[in-house]
Amino acid sequence: MSNGFQVQDRFAEGAQYIGGKLLPGTSGHHHEVVNPATGRCVLRYELAGADDVDAAVAAARAAFPGWSAATPGERSEAMHRFAAVLAEQADDFAYAESLQCGKPIKLSTEFDVPGTVDNAAFFAGAARHLEGKAAAEYDGDHTSYVRREAIGVVGSIAPWNYPLQMAAWKVLPAVAAGNTIVLKPAELTPLTSLMFAQAATEAGIPDGVINIVTGAGKEAGEHLVGHPDVVMTSFTGSTAVGKRVAEIATATVKRLHLELGGKAPFVVFDDADLEAAVHGAVAGSLINTGQDCTAATRAYVQRPLYDAFVRDVAALMDTVRLGDPFDPATDLGPLISHAQRDRVAAFVERARGYARVVTGGEAPGGDLADGAYYRPTLVADAAQDSEIVQSEIFGPVLVVLPFDTDEEGIALANDTPYGLAASAWTRDLYRANRATREIQAGCVWVNDHIPILSEMPHGGYKASGFGKDMSAYSFEEYTQVKHVMYDNTAVARKDWHRTIFGDR
Repeated sequence: MSNGFQVQDRFAEGAQYIGGKLLPGTSGHHHEVVNPATGRCVLRYELAGADDVDAAVAAARAAFPGWSAATPGERSEAMHRFAAVLAEQADDFAYAESLQCGKPIKLSTEFDVPGTVDNAAFFAGAARHLEGKAAAEYDGDHTSYVRREAIGVVGSIAPWNYPLQMAAWKVLPAVAAGNTIVLKPAELTPLTSLMFAQAATEAGIPDGVINIVTGAGKEAGEHLVGHPDVVMTSFTGSTAVGKRVAEIATATVKRLHLELGGKAPFVVFDDADLEAAVHGAVAGSLINTGQDCTAATRAYVQRPLYDAFVRDVAALMDTVRLGDPFDPATDLGPLISHAQRDRVAAFVERARGYARVVTGGEAPGGDLADGAYYRPTLVADAAQDSEIVQSEIFGPVLVVLPFDTDEEGIALANDTPYGLAASAWTRDLYRANRATREIQAGCVWVNDHIPILSEMPHGGYKASGFGKDMSAYSFEEYTQVKHVMYDNTAVARKDWHRTIFGDR
């Protein structure tokens, strides 16, 4: 499939977007964007270096006074235009997202792009609802109120699994609140982040409000996090890298927003609708080829349903169609790279020594041999403390374990360092209420797994980080609170001063 979108032509001037212009990087190091379905290069570009990060931060800092001083209505109008431009260019965004990530075109078309447009529309509305607290007299004749204000230049780092949506989740709430931003996308997948910033310019958002630097994490990323003119860092990625980001940010006392790893439990009680749970487990574990921090990775099934669940999930996984991402019939695309495919395969190979690989566990051959494909894989009977249960795999692998009592199922669900998302499957209201109350995760679905909404927060507990994406909660995170207090009396008050200094 080709929609006429020519990557080389689109980014001939470079893969950095600074002050409203595409520019080449200055690091002296080049990188290739590779289509993981074919292993072929689609764009070769020069990476950003420290000088590019400095230029992007300077552009964002210069744009901040004007953008933060715009009225909420003015920012809202610009962002509504932004949403309209994104919608007009939906086909190009879907094509570029599938090209660089290998995700099925139906996922890009039906989920990633519409979700991004919806996010833009939501935060366009949110821009008009930046509120403080009502004024009141808490101390005699003094009136106090609270202002919410933009904080300045935000430096954000996004991952490669959902490049377009992660750009939206980072940029939109920050910009709606009046901040300016420098976003570093993953060097594997910069295309749609760059297009996103270009679309903002087309919509009339001022130059410098949204800047993109595409560079390596060690050079461009760490320099962005440590930059003295960046007042907040937002990072989505692994917990290990998140710790490094926090360490660097602490040196300049930056505000931090971290959305880190996940190992989502999928808890099936014995009264659950088995067919619904089986379909939910396959969809929830294989979404985006399992490269999703909220994907269902650990299924805990109450023992009366365990054997049937394992049998039916394996059978359904065997019907999943791997293929060309641009074929509308394809259900599952490749992993992001051969290196990631090999990493996933190594987890499964090690698990063969202590668990049962029920289906999958191999890369396909034939027409798919050149791509980074891996078959949907079901692993059963692993121990709770085993690597494949405790570690984030980030691939199309689901592990199934049995449990006996409700207490045991919930305890097993909580028994990892992570706490990003989870689901509970039951027809019993009491069980559902108990599970949603006791499972330690930022989101708990009941009889479903994976849906997200612009109006609802996304973010984790424990080692999955802190802070929220999407929703009004996200919007407020990109603001700072100021207490304003003034004296209402017509003459200068001296009573307070006398209390402290005496009569002088």
